[in-house]
Amino acid sequence: MAKLNPKFISLILFALVVIVSAEVIFEEKFEDGWEKRWVKSDWKKDDNTAGEWKHTAGNWSGDANDKGIQTSEDYRFYAISAEFPEFSNKDKTLVFQFSVKHEQKLDCGGGYMKLLSDDVDQTKFGGDTPYSIMFGPDICGYSTKKVHAILTYNGTNHLIKKEVPCETDQLTHVYTFVLRPDATYSILIDNVEKQTGSLYSDWDLLPAKKIKDPSAKKPEDWDDKEYIPDPEDTKPAGYDDIPKEIPDTDAKKPEDWDDEEDGEWTAPTIPNPEYNGEWKPKKIKNPAYKGKWKAPMIDNPEFKDDPELYVFPKLKYVGVELWQVKSGSLFDNVLVSDDPEYAKKLAEETWGKHKDAEKAAFDEAEKKREEEKQKMMTMKEMTQTMNQSLRKPRRPRKPRKPRKPMPPMTSSKQRWRIKKFSES
Repeated sequence: MAKLNPKFISLILFALVVIVSAEVIFEEKFEDGWEKRWVKSDWKKDDNTAGEWKHTAGNWSGDANDKGIQTSEDYRFYAISAEFPEFSNKDKTLVFQFSVKHEQKLDCGGGYMKLLSDDVDQTKFGGDTPYSIMFGPDICGYSTKKVHAILTYNGTNHLIKKEVPCETDQLTHVYTFVLRPDATYSILIDNVEKQTGSLYSDWDLLPAKKIKDPSAKKPEDWDDKEYIPDPEDTKPAGYDDIPKEIPDTDAKKPEDWDDEEDGEWTAPTIPNPEYNGEWKPKKIKNPAYKGKWKAPMIDNPEFKDDPELYVFPKLKYVGVELWQVKSGSLFDNVLVSDDPEYAKKLAEETWGKHKDAEKAAFDEAEKKREEEKQKMMTMKEMTQTMNQSLRKPRRPRKPRKPRKPMPPMTSSKQRWRIKKFSES
């Protein structure tokens, strides 16, 4: 029997340890029984603007049995949440992942989800409910097509300063937010990293570590002029004798010009093409140029580091809270974990497995929609043609009798005659 390589055995054991140590805090595929795990909020029910969630795979999917929850009514507010065992990401990686599909070709609306901390009354969960993390796509017109990543720190919501474009088509996409103990993060779309960086630089969670020295002043001998006049350049002889304007040699005295009456004729002036304006010496590089002066950076006395900047100590709920003008956004495969590799694996087993079939189903649906559109247009044209053929032709108007010409009125006597003339 062949002996196994010890290094190979070590790799297998390491992989097993990683798998065992990975913690899935919350995972939802919206299979049977999902309604027992999720609480629909009463928010906006009193004013009849609360929308209903629909359990469906959507109008096109790669697997009709792979269902999620979809907004189903236009001009409605939506709020739904699920509870999981309280979790702190201290000394751990936090992974927040879900998929969303905007079947309605979203013009303006969000597709984000939230992680909430502490105790929340889920029946009252709504737009004013405090949250810890808000993450996901946001689309509005041509100007807003980005991934939101909003972190709450000391009671204030902070938006990411980076512009991360989101997907805008009508297919399913997976959004992943990874937050690590070293305060670095990554944003992935469909398992592809789109943005990475640090909490320190990409959010204004803390005051800047360094600031410009407010007491610093530019030294008096600091030369910040990059170019200076050439001291060796001299004005050409006769430069100032060149007139700004000269007589127009093409001008001719008008034929009706009378020197005695109009004065001596002189040709009008035109700009002189040889005139170059006031003479200035040419510019040369300044040998004493020191560059643009900048105040030196100093430690910010307001800055106080927080080694637990990345920590959200009491994560307990995941929720969706939206306002939608056009409904049709479908959420699925929600994950809260501490293992980015497990998140990638889950994405491939769900979205990755069905994406090609979903695209084919979408293309087929679009083809049918276009055929139906053409059919309706043809029917409309046929109806218009038929209506035109059934219309009775208009009878031609009889030509009017020409009126008798009236003589001009010049006096009351003549007006009387005109009256008689018209009556005859």
